[in-house]
Amino acid sequence: MSPPRTSDGNNEEGEEEWTTLDMGGNKIKQLSPTLFRYTFLTTLYLCHNNLTTLPSSIRELCNLTVLDISFNSITALPAELGMITSLRYLFVYDNQLTSLPAELGTLFQLDHLGIEGNHLPDNVMSLLDKDGTPGLIAYLRDSCAVPMPPPERLWFTTSNDTFALPQHAGDMDALNKSGQGDLFSILSYNILCEKMATTQMYGYTPSWALNWEYRKELILQEIITYSADIVCLQEVESAQYEEYFLPHLKQEYDGVYRQKSRVRHMTDKEKKRLDGSAIFFKSKNFRLIEGHLVEFNQVGRRGQRSEDMINRVMTKDDIAVIALLEHRTSGAKLIVSTFHLQWDPDFRDVKLIQTARLLEEIETLADRFARMPSSSEDAPTYSDGSKIPTILAGDFNSVADSGVFEFLKKGKVDPDHPDFLQKRYGHYTTDGLSHNLSLETAYGDHTHNIEFTNYTPGFKGVLDYIWYTTKTLTVTGLLQGLDPSYTSRVVGFPNAHFPSDHVSILSQMSFK
Repeated sequence: MSPPRTSDGNNEEGEEEWTTLDMGGNKIKQLSPTLFRYTFLTTLYLCHNNLTTLPSSIRELCNLTVLDISFNSITALPAELGMITSLRYLFVYDNQLTSLPAELGTLFQLDHLGIEGNHLPDNVMSLLDKDGTPGLIAYLRDSCAVPMPPPERLWFTTSNDTFALPQHAGDMDALNKSGQGDLFSILSYNILCEKMATTQMYGYTPSWALNWEYRKELILQEIITYSADIVCLQEVESAQYEEYFLPHLKQEYDGVYRQKSRVRHMTDKEKKRLDGSAIFFKSKNFRLIEGHLVEFNQVGRRGQRSEDMINRVMTKDDIAVIALLEHRTSGAKLIVSTFHLQWDPDFRDVKLIQTARLLEEIETLADRFARMPSSSEDAPTYSDGSKIPTILAGDFNSVADSGVFEFLKKGKVDPDHPDFLQKRYGHYTTDGLSHNLSLETAYGDHTHNIEFTNYTPGFKGVLDYIWYTTKTLTVTGLLQGLDPSYTSRVVGFPNAHFPSDHVSILSQMSFK
C-alpha cells in the first residue's frame, strides 16, 4: 500500500510522485468522485470490474495516456472522454457498447483503440479493420455534430460598464462615434495561414473546419462585424491578401502588406503561398503617409556579425510591417506596426533581438515622421518621434514572464537576461536593450478579461498583444475573452466556430 497522496500527486511524506493506478479486478460498481481529483495520473486500469457507466468526470484526468476499462458492463462512453487529448491507448474490450460518441474524434494522439467484444455497428468495426485507429478517429472527428455556438463576446469599457458587443458593423461605428472625434479602434488577429492548417498540426479539428474555403468566410465575417478602424492580420498568404481580403474590404479599407524575407528567392507560384502581415485601415478615418517593411534577419548586417547572430537571427525570415498614418479628423499622426515574432520557444533570444530591431526601426522612422508637415493646419506638432502615438499589435509568441514582455513594459533588458540564453549578439548583449517609449498592453490591468489568445490541446495562454504609448493614447474599451462555459467544452481551436488557433483582440483608444 502506497502512502496517501494529495490531489496534486505529491505524497505527504515527500516521496516521488506516482502516476499509475491499478484498480482492476476489485468488483467495483461505482467510481468514487475522489478518483477524479488525481489529475496527475497518466495510466489508469479499471478493467475486470462491475462498472456499468463511466462518469463524465473522467475528463478531469486530463493527463491520462493509458485508460483500460475492459471487461466491465459499460453501455455507453461519455462524450467528455474526448477531452482527454493526451490519450494514446484506450482499451474498452468486452463491454456492452452499441455506439461510439463522435466526440472521440478529438483524440488525435490515440495510437490504439481496443473495442472488440462489444455490440458496435459493422461499419465501425470494418473501418477499424481497414484503416486502423487513426482512420476510425478521423471518421468520428469529421462526423461529429457542430456544437452550440459560443455566447457573444462582451465589450468592456474603462468606466467598468460591461455590455454585449454590437453584432453589426454599423453599431460598432456608432460606438466609435459615441465619444469625441479622436476615438478609434484597432483589432489584431493571427488568422492561421492555409499552408499551416493541416491535419498533422491540428489533428483534433474536423477536416472540413480546416478547409480554407470554410475558414476564410468566418475570418472575414469577424473583421466586418467588429468593423475596427485599424485591422492588423498575421499569417496572411499573398494570394489570400490579393484575391480575397483586399477585394472584400476595399470599399472601406486601404491596406499595407508585406511578405516574409524569403519571398525574393521564390518563384511566382511559390510567392502566392508565402505568408506575411497586413495592416488595413479605414480610408475615411486615416490617410497612409508611408508603409515600411522590417526584415529582422537584416540586423546582423547592421551590427556585429557574431556567430550567434549569423546562425540564429539571420536564419529566420520573420518580418514586421509599419504604417505611418494620419488621422483625417484631427490631423494626429499615428504609427502602427504588426508582426509575427519567431514561434519557437527555444529561440527566446531571437525574439528579443527581433523586438529590439523593430523598436530601433520605429524610433528612426518616428523621428523623421515628426518632422513631416501635416495636411491640417490645426494638427498636433511633435518635438520628436517619441511623442507620436504608437501601437505595436501582433503575435509576439511570448508570455507575460518573457524577456520580450519585460523589455516592452520596462523599457530595458539587462545584458545577462536569461532569455538571451548566454548567446552573443554584439552591443545587444554587451550593453543590454533599451527603448524610449512608455508602453503598456491594451488589456493592462484588465488581463482578467482575456484568459487566452491562443488555444490548442498543448497550450492555452496569451501570446497576442496590442501595445500602445501611454503618454499619447488612452484605452477606452476592450473586447473580452470567450465565455468559459463554451471553452470548457472544446479541446482547442480551430473548430467549427473559430477559424484559427488564435482569437482576435480588439481595443478602442483615443488620442490624448
